[in-house]
Amino acid sequence: MHCYTATSFSSSSSSSSSSSSSSSSSSSPGNNNFTTMVSKCTVFPSEKSTLGDLKLSVSDLPMLSCHYIQKGCLFTLPPFPISELISSLKRALSQTLTHFPPLAGRLLTDADGYIYITCNDAGVDFIHADASRLHINDILVGSGYVPDQFKEFFTMDRIVSYEGHFRPILAVQVTELADGVFIGCTVNHAVTDGTSFWNFFNSFAEISRGAKMISRTPDLSRNSVLISSAVLKVPAGGPTVTFNIDAPLSERIFSFTRESILKMKAKANSTPSWINGGLDIAELMGKQRNDPLTAMDGKLTAEISSFQALCALLWRAVTRARKLPNSKVTTFRMAVNCRHRLEPKLEPLYFGNAIQSIPTYASAGDVLDRDLRWCAEQLNKNVLAHSDATVRKYVEDWERDPRCFPLGNFDGAMLTMGSSPRFPMFDNDFGWGRPVAVRSGKANKFDGKISAFPGREGNGSVDLEVLLAPETMVGLESDPEFMQYVSTN
Repeated sequence: MHCYTATSFSSSSSSSSSSSSSSSSSSSPGNNNFTTMVSKCTVFPSEKSTLGDLKLSVSDLPMLSCHYIQKGCLFTLPPFPISELISSLKRALSQTLTHFPPLAGRLLTDADGYIYITCNDAGVDFIHADASRLHINDILVGSGYVPDQFKEFFTMDRIVSYEGHFRPILAVQVTELADGVFIGCTVNHAVTDGTSFWNFFNSFAEISRGAKMISRTPDLSRNSVLISSAVLKVPAGGPTVTFNIDAPLSERIFSFTRESILKMKAKANSTPSWINGGLDIAELMGKQRNDPLTAMDGKLTAEISSFQALCALLWRAVTRARKLPNSKVTTFRMAVNCRHRLEPKLEPLYFGNAIQSIPTYASAGDVLDRDLRWCAEQLNKNVLAHSDATVRKYVEDWERDPRCFPLGNFDGAMLTMGSSPRFPMFDNDFGWGRPVAVRSGKANKFDGKISAFPGREGNGSVDLEVLLAPETMVGLESDPEFMQYVSTN
């Protein structure tokens, strides 16, 4: 096994340990209250890469100022010793990296200022941590609030993606609990978006449970309109995040059953029974779906999806909780997948970032005085309008002014929706069963940041990870329109 084991240390230790071939992370599990680092090593691909350098695209480059993505899955304990699990996961990770050579590489800036992923087999960090004082029930609290312990299950906390020049692009931390295991991945956001991240995670699980080959091979091509000759001017020392990482936040998971989502979808569409014989309850969560026509205000228009209805519900409730003046312009941002919007289309498993952020604007007065249907329709119009021409216009606008993406809630009236309930987050059986829960770390969290996850029961259920200022969260939790749809289980 291409791996060097680090010296173990306890949570009371002030020192940090790393392998001889990787740089130590800025925040190690050993410095936290519940988690102790057992070992740290570098894992290399099982076969050497023959892939050349991959140029960062106009969707990759803006992410250089964002934190690394931190997502992972919580499992029950496997029916074999933890030492066997750790060895097995290292072998599987090594084999999986052969199919994802960018993840084992580093970022490189050439003399002209272009930034590439060099697929040099430099390896990834692998950490084994112990949190056996904790039980699954200790951290899956019924209130929906996310305890801080989850933040200890990831390494490379709040590392900006530009640092992929000097640090591993991927780090995996496996944390053992008294009755469970958390497998957390920290991945450079300039190298992957959610689609690419979960394809890697799913493939890692697939190899771990015995597959010889992965079933969904990533497309590593770099020949689309997203590859540009424009140069991003990086400030000395590299870019920094654009939001206050120390601002007080409340974090909670709100769960929505399929039935409650269908109710809000029906309300958003207000489809008369004479149009189509009643509500078609086929799941319309997909962002890549071409919505059918339905009747609104006596004319045919594109049907509002379940997800757009849910976003509209949240937009209204948070705007109300923030107590904004009617004249204040609010913004709801949605990340959209551009793979299928371009002509010719990118491959569905194109590896890298292929997302753009769509802002929808409306005054607080309009958001609150009009109904759910009106708010959902504003989101719906923007999503439908994001065609090949719109994607290309975003590219052209960026080329005229290359810049990093400004994350944050700059005027106190913004919401940013990320991730997707379509991502296969629960399709991750490493050999002893599906995850119990999906959670994230400290990365890219600010007032108004929302992440959408599929519910564990599937079938169209959705979990929203909501980050808000504490006083706004109190208002959201007491909002009757919003809370009537939230699952109490």
